Amino acid sequence: MLKNPAAKYRAFRPVGLKDRTWPDAVLTKPPVWCSVDLRDGNQALIEPMDIPRKLRMFEALVDIGFKEIEVGFPSASQIEYDFVRKLIEEDLIPADVTIQVLTQAREELIRKTFDSLRGARRVIVHLYNATAPVMRKVVLGLDEDGIVQLATSQAKLFQELAAQQPGTEWVFQYSPEMFSGTELTFAKRVVDAVTEVWQPTPQRKCIVNLPSTVEHSTPNIFADMIEWMHRNLERRDSIVLSVHPHNDRGTGTAAGEFAVMAGADRLEGCLFGNGERTGNLDLVNVALNLYSQGVHPGLDFSDIDEIRRTVEHCNQIPVHPRHPYVGDLVYTSFSGSHQDAIKKAFAARKEDDIWDMPYLPLDPKDLGRSYEAVIRVNSQSGKGGISYLLEAEYGLELPRRLQIEFSQVVQRAMDATGKEFTAADLWQVFETEYGLATNGVPQHHVTEEGGGQVSIAAQVQMGGRAFGVRGIGNGPIDAFVAGLSHVSGQPIRVLDYHEHAIASGANARAVAYLELRIGEQTLFGVGTDANIVSASLKAIVSGLQRASVESKEQAWQTN
Repeated sequence: MLKNPAAKYRAFRPVGLKDRTWPDAVLTKPPVWCSVDLRDGNQALIEPMDIPRKLRMFEALVDIGFKEIEVGFPSASQIEYDFVRKLIEEDLIPADVTIQVLTQAREELIRKTFDSLRGARRVIVHLYNATAPVMRKVVLGLDEDGIVQLATSQAKLFQELAAQQPGTEWVFQYSPEMFSGTELTFAKRVVDAVTEVWQPTPQRKCIVNLPSTVEHSTPNIFADMIEWMHRNLERRDSIVLSVHPHNDRGTGTAAGEFAVMAGADRLEGCLFGNGERTGNLDLVNVALNLYSQGVHPGLDFSDIDEIRRTVEHCNQIPVHPRHPYVGDLVYTSFSGSHQDAIKKAFAARKEDDIWDMPYLPLDPKDLGRSYEAVIRVNSQSGKGGISYLLEAEYGLELPRRLQIEFSQVVQRAMDATGKEFTAADLWQVFETEYGLATNGVPQHHVTEEGGGQVSIAAQVQMGGRAFGVRGIGNGPIDAFVAGLSHVSGQPIRVLDYHEHAIASGANARAVAYLELRIGEQTLFGVGTDANIVSASLKAIVSGLQRASVESKEQAWQTN
């Protein structure tokens, strides 16, 4: 690092908006949301999504409640083009959802983009070109007049091509790319020139999207830039003013919130902030920040863990355990003082009280998490050391949530014995807790049923009794869970699954860790066997056995 960074870097100049109004604004309603997970988020992935992953993400976004979804960049690749065609031709777009596509200001790309949209009901077509000085000088080799000519000529092409498909309801969107690094007077000039071509009206608005393509300034300066544009743009009553913040300075959420306070109507971003470099605006953060202030965001995150699993599958990138609202550890307190405060507050709270809990900005149950399964309140129990010893000595690679669960088991055992535990002690506690030595392999027979379905017939020994299980599912585990749910009379669901081998060669064994939702309980089951299917079935029995024990203990404590 330089001793004098000012010799290389320049501070971003403030706008100097002396009569700014945004600092006193209060957010009382959500903005218009637009997810760009399938386009901006997708192009930032090491391995971009294939069509099945894109479809799964699209369906998840629809379920959450997004009404505007940027589904791709159809001129960029065949997969992008084919996915747009699949959505249209197979009628996969709900009537209340509008898809959005992006194109650069280049004629051949625009023509291919409009071709991909044949037969669509309603589409937002998003045009962009770079406007910042560095792009004008170094990349495009155009002066200001040249940039305006580029933008307006392609805006006219939008009109011509849209007129050729009168059966589609077209919404035009324009982005001066790198708005965050563009002179405000020139950004206004080029935007005004484009809207003069499109001639939007209050009844038929266009979208003007102002991206912080690179986050150059503190979020208060970006808010000043948005308020300046909000005040000075021509045809403002015919414009949906949108912002697309990035997170290069780590202040993308603040920039997005400040921008809406400053006059923006719409936010573009991704679930959990995926995107290029340090990512896009995290729409989940902004939405749940609103929710925690008593404003419903119009988006549904009632099962946030399932949403996270979908995003991790589609993006093939894990969500950080400390990520706001969704991370595995964000509602977890290991500190003794935090533990005491939370326990006392829960004991004092009545069902209809306003939420006012120490260390918890909102109720985890609103997002589908149970207190028992997620809020691990304990004095610092050293789960990292526990998992390290089990892996180093016994080859167990415990998933993070299992580490948290088992650390509480160890803490209780330590409290009971009052001694320091060795690796052998930990293994004995683990083996006992998860029934590794007592749970035999359920005798089972699997039959192919066709159509991707299998049936299973199994004999299970549990709690001193034997019973038969029959079920049908997408595989042996799914079928076994279906059969057990029927026999036990309570719903059983597999939330997460991990497996790995212990040792190698002739001595290799598989270990399976299954996170299960059994009735109202969420817990893990663990199984080991030379056969991975047998290990998985044993893990399910392990979880069911543990759930039965916990239910009896809770009943005893209640009585």
